[in-house]
Amino acid sequence: MKCRGFTLIEMSVVVAIIGMLYAAVVPMYGKTIIRSKETALKQDLHIFRKTIDGYFKDRGYYPVSLQSLVEDGYMRAIPVDPFTESAESWVPIPSEPGKIDVYDVKSGSEKIGLDGQKYSEF
Repeated sequence: MKCRGFTLIEMSVVVAIIGMLYAAVVPMYGKTIIRSKETALKQDLHIFRKTIDGYFKDRGYYPVSLQSLVEDGYMRAIPVDPFTESAESWVPIPSEPGKIDVYDVKSGSEKIGLDGQKYSEF
């Protein structure tokens, strides 16, 4: 009577192959997640900047806060920063030092991107 099945060596080879594939895929997966967050951050900043420009064109002055964009109907909600995971961490940049308005917006994250640039400098 012959038993059919896999030998210990065959099983070890399969496990080794799976381990090598796993070791090759995991680093790529991590970078893919970071790259997608960077893309989301760039898109959010682009939308913020277009919305602030539209606000200025309509009213002749910049909004006094990011929440003004929501209250005045220019945005439904302030988006969540993909790296700080908070809608409260955005850093508004005034049009002139000391002025209370929002000319630009930056991320509140101090992390460094895949290209070596801080997210707060995007």
